[in-house]
Amino acid sequence: MTGERGGPDVRLRGGAGMRLRGLVRKEFLQIVRDPSSIAIAFLMPIFLLVLFGYGVSLDADHVPIALVAEAPSSDSADFTASLQGSHSFAPRTLATMAEAEQALRVGEVKGIIRLRADFSRQMRQSDGAPIQVIVDGVDANTARLVLGYAEGAWGSWLAGQTAQRGQTLSTPVAMESRIWFNSELRSRNYLVPGLVAIIMTLIGALLTALVMAREWERGTMEALMVTPASMTEVLLGKLVAYFILGTGGMLLTVGLSVWLFEVPLRGSFWVLWTCSSLFLLAALGMGLTISTLARSQFVAGQIAIIATFLPAFLLSGFIFDIGSMPAVVQAITHVIVARYFVAIVQTLFLAGDVWSVILPNALALAVMAAIFLTITWRKSRKRLE
Repeated sequence: MTGERGGPDVRLRGGAGMRLRGLVRKEFLQIVRDPSSIAIAFLMPIFLLVLFGYGVSLDADHVPIALVAEAPSSDSADFTASLQGSHSFAPRTLATMAEAEQALRVGEVKGIIRLRADFSRQMRQSDGAPIQVIVDGVDANTARLVLGYAEGAWGSWLAGQTAQRGQTLSTPVAMESRIWFNSELRSRNYLVPGLVAIIMTLIGALLTALVMAREWERGTMEALMVTPASMTEVLLGKLVAYFILGTGGMLLTVGLSVWLFEVPLRGSFWVLWTCSSLFLLAALGMGLTISTLARSQFVAGQIAIIATFLPAFLLSGFIFDIGSMPAVVQAITHVIVARYFVAIVQTLFLAGDVWSVILPNALALAVMAAIFLTITWRKSRKRLE
């Protein structure tokens, strides 16, 4: 009797495992037969990495500026030469301020450095103002960078001049700058790690948001409902397939970031993989939640873009600093899943295994993954209405 009672249990467990393997295989066949899924999972990461790695930069290199020396002298010529040798500026020498202002108005230059007629005399006085800097404030970020670079170039040149004369530059405070984590000040090192979160959001949320809606539109959901497979098994089949697909996209993105764009990965790869898995589960949960509520691929796709991709792009700290946002927007970012993962990947890539950052954000990812997967499970039932 014991064997008879044990027999059906074994067959039941084997049947559930076989059904799950069959559902996973079905999902992979659908992925292979759907070119858009392959494009989003593998071609989109390459496109975004090339776009942000090569085409998008927050650095201000070779900024065009106008140089106006009202009374050329050896001092003004020396200062002009120092600017021309800088990678920060692409100086353009003009004869008058009228020409420089016209070039600024039409956008040919981003700033003007004016050396006054009494440049040599004023630079030797403590209260002198031998140069004037005018910047184009339309792009506030570039304006601040140009102004900072101009002040830095002036300070460096002035220190060099006093050193040549055997003097010391009299300043009330001697400041030494030291840059941690991204000493080269390359925006690529900041942007590319954040792309891991954006790409995994696309793979996890956007693709899975279309999955259930596609099943309804093609009529295959009705066929699944008459099979012995439970909705839990159906959801697991989709989760496993797209989890593997998302992991492949993550590995591709990290590999290109390190080897092609030379972004340092100072933290543990296994910590990155673990946190990526938590984020991917949360993204899959969001996508499946949307997919169970919207039975149209068009509607599901629109909701996924508005509710997952755009917030991940704008409110996660990927490009825009959260600390600089208004208090209300900062509060909203706490419900954006990508916010926590962006903080983790930027820390792992640039700073290393900083557990005080990693652990709280990983816990938040785990909680959100559990919430979205629970909502998906509760909303998924084997019924047609």
